[in-house]
Amino acid sequence: MKKVFVWLLVVSLLAFLAGVAVVLKPFGDADETKISPSAVTLNQTVEPEVKREVILYFGALNAPLLEQEIRNVAECDGEQACIMGLVQALISGPEVKPEAQVPLGPEHVAVLPSEAMLLSVEVIDETARLNFNQALISHHPGGSSSELLTVHAIVNTLAANIPHIRGLELLVNGERINTLRGHVDLSQPVIADFSLVRQRGEVSMVDAVNDNISNNDFDDGQLIDNKLQKNYRGDSIE
Repeated sequence: MKKVFVWLLVVSLLAFLAGVAVVLKPFGDADETKISPSAVTLNQTVEPEVKREVILYFGALNAPLLEQEIRNVAECDGEQACIMGLVQALISGPEVKPEAQVPLGPEHVAVLPSEAMLLSVEVIDETARLNFNQALISHHPGGSSSELLTVHAIVNTLAANIPHIRGLELLVNGERINTLRGHVDLSQPVIADFSLVRQRGEVSMVDAVNDNISNNDFDDGQLIDNKLQKNYRGDSIE
């Protein structure tokens, strides 16, 4: 009797272990077929960022002129986004080339205060209406040459990259302004003027030329205001 009891106990134990093995086996199978993270990574492809080539205009060093800078920027989705991207590139300033080429920094001068912020964009026919924050005026160094280069750097950049845009209206906090700091007339749209670009190669041209500047604004041989270079390199204005 005792032997029968022991035999039944052994059989029951074997049956129990067999049941446990059946229950746990599916999890073991899943582990065997699981794909390793490294395999997933190898099979995935990273989409490269789409870039586009644009023409930007900055101030020339030691001359009251604009100069081209060709740069690759992120692709934009829609006209307003493209305009925002172009203006932001101008606010960010010219690129600094490798030290071996230009040891003293950028070869161009920024035309917009780094504190400026483009709040909104509206395009009406051939005119872009740009709405900035107050920093566009409060952090601008002023002076006829400085104001002239600021407004034409913006409108020329827009016209060179978005051909149907020919004019520019500037607003600050939603209000039209007549001037930045008292020199260049902004009461009417400013038209792109590529005669202000230093000719070092082929430049995109726009037919209409702006004539909003008074006779005293721009004298022959006048150098760009020292305040323009000083302020846009991060120094304070006296």
